[in-house]
Amino acid sequence: MSLEQIVGLILALLVMLIGLVGAVLPGLPGTPLLLAAALLHKLYFGEAGAAWWVLAVLALLAAVSFTLDYLATVYGAKRLGATWRGMAGAILGGIFGLLLSPAGFFLGVFFILLGPFVGASLLEMTGRRPWREATKAGLGATIGLLAGTAGKFACGVAMIGLFALNVIYRSLQ
Repeated sequence: MSLEQIVGLILALLVMLIGLVGAVLPGLPGTPLLLAAALLHKLYFGEAGAAWWVLAVLALLAAVSFTLDYLATVYGAKRLGATWRGMAGAILGGIFGLLLSPAGFFLGVFFILLGPFVGASLLEMTGRRPWREATKAGLGATIGLLAGTAGKFACGVAMIGLFALNVIYRSLQ
């Protein structure tokens, strides 16, 4: 492996780590950034980059992460009784929490988690749902959001691992 290839791999992995952070923090591109880094690495380095079948698997994992994120959020909210109002409230609350997240790391994480809960609960209450049912739906939306985030993170880790191992393996041949 040449110095140029080592530097290219390190740069690709750094961009992928930013993508992994994006899989956890809303507003940053997660798995699409991971996939883009792998594709750009392949385009620049050609045969020294990841194999095409690896890139196809990375694309599949990126699609799985989106699907998993959506399904987990919907399932969590529906499982605990959310209606369409609760789902819309969770999305709006998540966006609002994201806007407040620059308040500091720990406070930002608090707002990102609290936003979907408060948004889902409040919009459920606008539909004349009792307070207990509305907060239960809000809790479901938040649990679903956390489960979806865990799934996106796991897909991101798998993508980074597969990419790095394949590039290193191909360079040793």
